[in-house]
Amino acid sequence: MKKQSYKVDIISVANAAGVSAATVSRAMNHPDLVNPATRKRVEAAIRKTGYIRNRAAQTMHGRRSATLGLVVPTVNYSIFAELVQSFNDTVSDMGFTLLLATHGYDLKTEYQVLRKLLEHRVDGVALIGLDHSEDTYRLLASQDVPVVAVWNYSETSRISCIGSDNREAGRIAAEHILALGHRRIGFIFPPTAENDRARGRLEAAKTAVREAGIEIPDAWTVQSRYSITQAKAVSKDLFNQGHPLTALICGNDIIAQGAVAAAMEMGIRIPQDLSIMGIGDFVGSADMFPALSSVRIPAHAIGSQAGQHLVGCVGDFDPRHIVRIKIEAALNLRSTTTRQQGD
Repeated sequence: MKKQSYKVDIISVANAAGVSAATVSRAMNHPDLVNPATRKRVEAAIRKTGYIRNRAAQTMHGRRSATLGLVVPTVNYSIFAELVQSFNDTVSDMGFTLLLATHGYDLKTEYQVLRKLLEHRVDGVALIGLDHSEDTYRLLASQDVPVVAVWNYSETSRISCIGSDNREAGRIAAEHILALGHRRIGFIFPPTAENDRARGRLEAAKTAVREAGIEIPDAWTVQSRYSITQAKAVSKDLFNQGHPLTALICGNDIIAQGAVAAAMEMGIRIPQDLSIMGIGDFVGSADMFPALSSVRIPAHAIGSQAGQHLVGCVGDFDPRHIVRIKIEAALNLRSTTTRQQGD
């Protein structure tokens, strides 16, 4: 979508919705006082025009807010902790303040969160991954604000991206398990419909296994959200079904930690009876017992480079210039994987 050449205001929204400016204001500030059908028309007009309220009206025209927005799916566990800290340290050293928000792996919520950040007139925005709603992409295209996607890399990204190739990470995990001689391999991954990182890892891992001539029964792939508690419960259910698995590839280290805990509780020896592979190599994965084998996504480097890039774009932003930086994932072997034992 072409960036607008005029400033969208509340009158533009009112005209698009066929209502008064007062109705638009009331729909935004007191939606309970507006007829639901009218409110939906106003919301549709807001999405169409890309209108953003200026919550930072006290900022003088033409001045920067010296704030950047970072929207992550969650702050639970350590999934994005290293990236957030690195990003924050980098932009802070360059004189910027970070506004952090989460969306709970819900892309509709991400759109609403992004709107709020833009209403506060942040100077730039960083998002996780490349799966975003069309409303989000449309909103970003309508604003004169630099944006970068972090964590995932794609050579065909619609916006600038700095991260690792998550398909490559999944392939590395699978090739390690295959090199150890495993042929009965299970998978525990989160829902992938709105998560390009997990989707890429799972698709690439399964492709590598199938290319090795190995069948993957549907029952050997189960879902768990990024929760140690849920992953532990799902793993127990999988193990109790009696599948002859010798290896398990997990969507990330949080799921892998739950799987390890379930196996140990059930008397399954790790790695003698079952090898377990994580992806992410989060802080603490090397210190758990047994220490987790994982594919390292270099979160610190990604956060630092993303912060530098975004600050560099402030005041010199060209939406036509898309930067794509790939940071290599790496295999870190520890104690949860070993060569398949004899049957």
